Amino acid sequence: MIIKSLELKNYRNYKYLELGFDKNINILYGDNAQGKTNILEAVYMAASARSHRASKDRDIIKFGEDEAHIKLFFQKKGSPFKIDMHIKKNKAKGIAVNLVPIKRASELFGMVKIVFFSPEDLNLIKKGPSERRRFIDFELCQLDKLYIKALISYNKALIQRNKLLKDYSKKSEFYDMLDVWDIQLVNFGSIIINLREKFLSDLNCIMPDIHYRLTGKKEVISLHYDKNTSVDNFENMLKKSRETDVRLKMTNVGPHRDDISFLIDSKSENGSLIDLKIYGSQGQQRTAALSLKLAEISLVNKLSGDYPILLLDDVLSELDINRQRQLMSYIDNIQTIITCTGLEDIIKQSFDINRVINIKDGNAYAENIK
Repeated sequence: MIIKSLELKNYRNYKYLELGFDKNINILYGDNAQGKTNILEAVYMAASARSHRASKDRDIIKFGEDEAHIKLFFQKKGSPFKIDMHIKKNKAKGIAVNLVPIKRASELFGMVKIVFFSPEDLNLIKKGPSERRRFIDFELCQLDKLYIKALISYNKALIQRNKLLKDYSKKSEFYDMLDVWDIQLVNFGSIIINLREKFLSDLNCIMPDIHYRLTGKKEVISLHYDKNTSVDNFENMLKKSRETDVRLKMTNVGPHRDDISFLIDSKSENGSLIDLKIYGSQGQQRTAALSLKLAEISLVNKLSGDYPILLLDDVLSELDINRQRQLMSYIDNIQTIITCTGLEDIIKQSFDINRVINIKDGNAYAENIK
């Protein structure tokens, strides 16, 4: 899977941009607030129909314009593809793949598989559970259509159940309606739980070896799925939680409250495990996040037979030289788009750079560094 080029019109600070990419390492460099991250965001948008940082589509449209336009040209298993996306201020976005309109934005997931890595992701371990659930959901949506359908249906049922709880009345039909939404939550939630369990089990087969090498063979890491409920006990726990749900006016049981733990073997005599969320140093947490992202790349390749596109948004500046080199050694032969402010520091590390583009004032200038 290779991104060939990207076209933007009235997107963020770009009036118009046409940008080609090499199949290996691409560097976008320039001062802050010039538009480097906007390019990565546009690739992310084309792959998932949403921004990783804007909550509303209108925020993406260039000031003074009514709509923005993204065209992403890529090659997949030898065949050319084009994603065409119109982002409008007051209407739903329009999306076409190879000139054929798609009905639901969720159909984009998995067409272009990406792994996005930013400085904020280095803090994934110490952030709240919702951030770690978002990580699981995004990756599984790229890999499994069944998961997308189950997640969408579960969230719709959850919204309706919570609405019912907020409009609580003691009429007899209230509990009958709760029964209806409970059945929906259990049916779709069970699919989510099972697929998350398998996904994390697959990651657990890859991540420990990567982390062991990143830490100089000093730490053994494992992922633990902190399920809010098991599939077998889901229905029963919903019933037990009803009075609490009614009192708090929200659903307190289900995979929407899941989490992940990152556990390090302390090598102590009693064999205890250290939870990095609670006891890990910032360095340990960041290394674990890096291990997770690298494991993500390997898992996507293992399950789909193709490597994802790696987007590194100014993340190298947050890593020491040793971690930079380890990261770059893992992504050899993977198409990577890297943003940074200083080109000199990257060149000094002797990375194999295939294309360099200077981003300045919403314009792109290709450079020859050889």
